[in-house]
Order: sequence, then C-alpha cells, then structure tokens
Amino acid sequence: MEIVSISMDKETLSELDRIQARLGFKSRSRLLCATLGSLLNEYRSLESLKGHTDAVFMVTYRPAEKHGISDLLHEFEDSIKTVIHQHHVGICLEVLIVCSDAERIRQLFALLKKDKGVRSVSCSVL
Repeated sequence: MEIVSISMDKETLSELDRIQARLGFKSRSRLLCATLGSLLNEYRSLESLKGHTDAVFMVTYRPAEKHGISDLLHEFEDSIKTVIHQHHVGICLEVLIVCSDAERIRQLFALLKKDKGVRSVSCSVL
C-alpha cells in the first residue's frame, strides 16, 4: 500500500477527528480511504453514463459563496430544470434536478466538486 500525505487546516482536521470517533474508524487513514472510496464509486458511476441522463444534485455552501455558485449554475441553465433552495444555520442547500446529456452531468459534477466555495455535493442518477 502506498503512503500519501495531505495538508489541511486545523478546523478541518478537528472535524475529521470528530467524525472518525463518531463513526468508529480506528484511524484517520481508514476514514479517508472510505471517503475516497465513496468518491471513486460516485465518479465511476457517472463515468459509465451515456446519452440522456436525469440526475439530482444536492449542493451545500456558505451564504457568502452564493454569487460564485450562482454564476457557475447559470452556465448550466439549459440543463437544470428545477432548483430548490433552503437555508439552514449558516449553510445554503440547493437541490437541483438536472436533465441533460451524460457528459454535461459529469461537467457539472466536476465543477461543483472542485469549487472551493462548495461545502459538499452529491449526485444521484435517476
């Protein structure tokens, strides 16, 4: 097995340790491997899609990031059919119903995943 180093801020590390304890993982390494495994499974699922695809995205972000996220989502207004926006204690939640070509779904997923303003994103294919 290979060893990989990562850097993270103290707040993130503290939250990681809290989650590790809460979920009962024996080490940070096992928690991170499980987390990466989930991302890889989600990505593989998206990679295998072909043709027209319907998907539901759940995106969370801080209200201060609203304009950047909104600009990004406007690039996909041809594909986003429904948006539900909900506020919850300093976090915004957007539920997006997206109907488009599989490649367009993958593009949206990739842009949201790498956007620093996005706290979390998940995608379920219908």
